[in-house]
Amino acid sequence: MSNLTRRQFIQMGAAAVGSAALPSTAAEKPRRTAVDWVELNNSGIKITRLGMGTGSVGGSVQMALSDAEFTKLVRYAYDRGIRFFDTADSYGRGQMQARLGKALKGLDRDTYVVQTKMRRNGDPWKDIDRFRKEWDTDYFDLFLLHYCTSPAWPEELKKNRDILSEAKEKNYIRTKGASIHGLKGLRAMAQCDWMDTALLRVNHDGTLMDNEDNNNDEKGNVSDCVNYIKQIHEKGAGVIGMKIIGEGQFRDPAQREASIKYVMGLDCVDAVTIGFKSTQEIDEAINLMNKYLA
Repeated sequence: MSNLTRRQFIQMGAAAVGSAALPSTAAEKPRRTAVDWVELNNSGIKITRLGMGTGSVGGSVQMALSDAEFTKLVRYAYDRGIRFFDTADSYGRGQMQARLGKALKGLDRDTYVVQTKMRRNGDPWKDIDRFRKEWDTDYFDLFLLHYCTSPAWPEELKKNRDILSEAKEKNYIRTKGASIHGLKGLRAMAQCDWMDTALLRVNHDGTLMDNEDNNNDEKGNVSDCVNYIKQIHEKGAGVIGMKIIGEGQFRDPAQREASIKYVMGLDCVDAVTIGFKSTQEIDEAINLMNKYLA
């Protein structure tokens, strides 16, 4: 057979048995899925990796559903394990935030996480108080300054930033942050240390991603945008990706798959939110994310 001595043969056999008894590298790492609860970087909050958005085309897509259809969709997402829901005061002509609250009513508040956004010209204290009353809740989980576009937005909105910092200390909100539209606003965010979380546009081909003039008819430069997203993430902010499906423009399944594959491969994006209008879209997103997270 070979020139191995009996002692060498026994030693090799024992080593083989010992290594077989150890868990494999793959077994040591739990399989990642779309509905895992994940840390948002250094923000101190966890959300499910996939969230349900309610602002597709300003919320008009979700508002086109009847109340019963929308509630059924929200509850389906919840039952599939999606426990992160994104809304804003401006979505659905100001109706979507309250509509989402009604759809979630009756579910244990500790089992899901909500992200909302205040209008740039709003009064933070009044908005926070109104939002809490609309939802009959003591707090909101993620609270964002909405649609920041100016290259000087951190300074222009300093008063609002300071108020959100105080609201966090009072436990009216759990985290503070901003959503960005346009490369100028994104570049400014990369220089700002204030955010706990950031809602940023990202997909594989630049559709509805940030460009210099914030023109939605022009694609953003993916590499430029991702470079700034990495800088923001490196500062410790939790990054949530939006426009993963190009706000519904990726009608070809291959486009949707390519985008999800790309975003799931970015280590600077902690979680994503996708605006759904059907249970089939929820199933597809979960399946594709699970495929590429594996």
